[in-house]
Amino acid sequence: MKSLPLLAVLAASCTQRTTLPASPHPPELEQNKRTVVAFYTRTFNDKDAEGAAAAYLGSRYIQHNPLAADGVEGFLAFVHASQARAPQLHAEITRVGAEGDLVFMQTRMTIPGGVTRSVMDIFRLEAGKIVEHWDTIQVVPETSANHNTMF
Repeated sequence: MKSLPLLAVLAASCTQRTTLPASPHPPELEQNKRTVVAFYTRTFNDKDAEGAAAAYLGSRYIQHNPLAADGVEGFLAFVHASQARAPQLHAEITRVGAEGDLVFMQTRMTIPGGVTRSVMDIFRLEAGKIVEHWDTIQVVPETSANHNTMF
């Protein structure tokens, strides 16, 4: 009697297969990145939150930032309050990546004469529209234990 290789035995004994959902094709990933960059630029640098929301947000918008409410109205209220406190805020996008329906972005937020912040955003898109958002925001310290930058 011939014995089966161990891999064949293991494969034959597996009755359940776990698969990940298919990721969008690279052109969709690139389009998702362009959508998020255009949304962010229009919102923060062009100071056109209403236009950005109309062009790039989905019919529902789930917000995970604890200072902002869900929906387009919550987004607009948050952005308007931020711009009222810091009208010369500027966003420099330093990195953008995408996987599946998510776009990841790192941004240097500066206020002339104020503090600089490193912002990490994650956006989820459906049918080319932004429908969900997470972020973390950290003040860039004046000194560091290493010689690397945050960007």
